[in-house]
Amino acid sequence: MCAVPASTGSPAGHPPLVLIVDDNVDAREMYAIYLEYAGFRPAEAGDGEAAIAIARRERPAVILMDATMPRMDGWEAARRLKADPDTQAIPLIMLTAHAFAEHRQRAAEVGADAFLSKPVLPDTLAQELRKVLAES
Repeated sequence: MCAVPASTGSPAGHPPLVLIVDDNVDAREMYAIYLEYAGFRPAEAGDGEAAIAIARRERPAVILMDATMPRMDGWEAARRLKADPDTQAIPLIMLTAHAFAEHRQRAAEVGADAFLSKPVLPDTLAQELRKVLAES
């Protein structure tokens, strides 16, 4: 199991809370299981609207946001989270199956702190989370 520094935006002695936003239940569960094993505390949302509500209420240390979802997609949710003074400082990593340069550019435009293409290997995800948390 990987150690995670306690100074990553979580209360002392608690693992960092990571909000996993994806409409695919299996993907959310897979990421949640791995992240818990890697020393994080996962929370889950199935669409952008739920992500915004949870982020405002729970103040996660970082958000993993899928780009393509029903109701409100990840692009719009990320834009709203980064425009809101209460949530704009939360690091946000966009996850998408689209690895084209325009998607990477769009992630930057909506304020994402990082961009990962699906499928992402668990170790790569944990490394990116630690990197983003260390920079925040």
